[in-house]
Amino acid sequence: MIHIDQASPGTAPLADAPVVDAHAHAFTLDMPLSPTAWHAPPAAAPIEQYLAALDANGVTFGVLAGATLFGTYNDYAIEACRRHRRLRTTVILEPDTSQREMRAMAADGVIGVRLQWRHVREVPDLKSGAYRVFLRRIADLGWQVHLHDDSDRLPPYLDALEAAGVTVVVEHFGRPNPDTGGTACPGFQRVLRSVETGRTWVKLASAFRLASAQLARDAAAELLRHAGPERLVWGSDWPFAAFESSIGYRQTLDTLQDLVPDPAARRRITCETPLKLFFA
Repeated sequence: MIHIDQASPGTAPLADAPVVDAHAHAFTLDMPLSPTAWHAPPAAAPIEQYLAALDANGVTFGVLAGATLFGTYNDYAIEACRRHRRLRTTVILEPDTSQREMRAMAADGVIGVRLQWRHVREVPDLKSGAYRVFLRRIADLGWQVHLHDDSDRLPPYLDALEAAGVTVVVEHFGRPNPDTGGTACPGFQRVLRSVETGRTWVKLASAFRLASAQLARDAAAELLRHAGPERLVWGSDWPFAAFESSIGYRQTLDTLQDLVPDPAARRRITCETPLKLFFA
């Protein structure tokens, strides 16, 4: 049972049930920006502003995504989850993080580790000794690995994560590559095969980051066909890093309705599936 420490919002916009935003960020401008940050936010995105956006759009729960912009400074997101039980978060961690530290984070609402490697030129080896121990600790805690990179680089990650037995959540539709076949590209096809293992989910988040609106429609259709709504979740990607002036929260909900026109499927994607995956 989840206890909400604020007044529950009104009727959800997509279904007569609690809606979960499975991908968002929150931060202040005085947080330490990583030397390798790919983007410098033009304004703060405090947790109070995010919660106000949820309430204004009839969204009940939120899942924050660890932001590599701030390296391993996860303190703000963890504190937000500690204060607001309607939230969960993933974190950015070094592989030598102790089990004791991870257990403490789990008690405060951390549900997994985010591997945001899209802007990393030389990625770590998930099959190395350090990462094999790290992934085992993740699995022992029942945590998830949220994975973000271009589709062309996803296959070896998925091979290693599947072998480690961890739950995987692929972000941003799996980012199919329009230059190598769109939804037919090898990386996206590997994501579809990973979903078939029963331990992989995909976020329909940030359609605006894909090469075109049509590619987002094609990817959503393929994911619905192969994965079904029980393996998909939705996320707004608030505050829309690098798109702050062109995307609004309501727009992301409208986009989902375009991508998933069936109300029953949307209910699974926005409510039933993410509640089981992130809040059970």
